[in-house]
Amino acid sequence: MNFNIDEVFEIAEQIERNGARFYRKAAKNSQEFEHKRLLLELAEIEDQHEKVFSRMRAKVKHPEQNPVFDPNHEAAVFLQAFAGGFVFDVNSDPVDLLKGKETITEILHLAIGLEKDSIVFYLGIEKILLDDAEIRHMRAIIKEEMGHITLLGQKLAEFV
Repeated sequence: MNFNIDEVFEIAEQIERNGARFYRKAAKNSQEFEHKRLLLELAEIEDQHEKVFSRMRAKVKHPEQNPVFDPNHEAAVFLQAFAGGFVFDVNSDPVDLLKGKETITEILHLAIGLEKDSIVFYLGIEKILLDDAEIRHMRAIIKEEMGHITLLGQKLAEFV
């Protein structure tokens, strides 16, 4: 099983789209203006990060040029665990986690958990990349996601 950095960026973009949908649904459910405003701002940040990843994706080499070398099939096993939803299920809709009665702190805790899951995924991918440029791109994605957690933690502290 081979995969490439282009596919990883495609997944990163989907994760951001899912995050934006999550925040917009949470905002729709929120009764407090301040919370609604914050959640819509977070959705916009996810939209911006999707664009960042799209620009990064456009800069990488054509996908067929850099398949990942995977002689021990570690990448295949990791991606199968990923695809099965055991690591992080990009096909699941985080909106389904919202029942409509969550507090802002519960929403922010959920969001931090989702960001952590995405970082675990990206760290796993980084470990099996061989190309230095692709590793740098992966680290840039991880840095963006860590920034999400920092921001969410700051916002959470305001409500606790």
